[in-house]
Amino acid sequence: MSPDRSADLEVLIRVAQSVQVSFRRSSGSPHRADVVAMGADGTPTEEVDREAEAQILASLDREGVDWDLLSEEAGLVRRGGGATLVVDPIDGSHNALRGLPYATVSLALGRENLGGIDLGVVRDLYRGTTYWAVRGGGAFRDGRQLKTRKWVPKAELVFLNLGRHATERVVRLAAKARRVRSLGCASLEMLAVAEGAADAYLFENDTPGRNLRVTDIAASYRILLEAGGDASDLGGQPLSTLPLGLAQRSSVLAWADPEFVASARKDGSL
Repeated sequence: MSPDRSADLEVLIRVAQSVQVSFRRSSGSPHRADVVAMGADGTPTEEVDREAEAQILASLDREGVDWDLLSEEAGLVRRGGGATLVVDPIDGSHNALRGLPYATVSLALGRENLGGIDLGVVRDLYRGTTYWAVRGGGAFRDGRQLKTRKWVPKAELVFLNLGRHATERVVRLAAKARRVRSLGCASLEMLAVAEGAADAYLFENDTPGRNLRVTDIAASYRILLEAGGDASDLGGQPLSTLPLGLAQRSSVLAWADPEFVASARKDGSL
């Protein structure tokens, strides 16, 4: 890893750690579920999200980096344009507000689109586990290298979005898989594929406006690629072309072994 990339990675890890400290400090606040504004993506911003985002901005100022910030809460914040830091301050905020231990801070550094993301860091805000990857340098969880798993027919485990807005395709894949899980935290679900715990992750809702933003998946996408997996939308278009902005949303199919995807398409599950 180049010295510059190593230094940038260390900055991202420190920023993620600072968010976790802030998150734990606010965990007992009676106001963390209060809606304080509307985010740049048009969805409500709770106090817990705003605090995490404020912590990220303060950390970037302390670190002295000139990266722009793209966040679902604040939108695009111009800070010098050295690169763009794509942020989900709290991925899984609904879980956090209900006391379910599945939430992360997600940080990805790059330019232009998902294919231009060079570094990704995801920190599990409950376990304190840190995942990271650098383009061409592999993927890691707390220093242990991650590798995707080979698909074993009739023994697969897949993560899915469920609920009343899930599409028929999601339901069909759930019926194909031996085991299914749904955490409500896109970064952790994609990372389960990256670390060999799952075979695939599928997210598709019944209207495009309910699908995922680049902020939800930027860091975990780079980690998945470096672990040996890949991802596309449900039409088969690679996610690499998804621009670094909030206007566009996408369905997501992430996989460990392309043979599983080929089998599911052949039998009509996808």
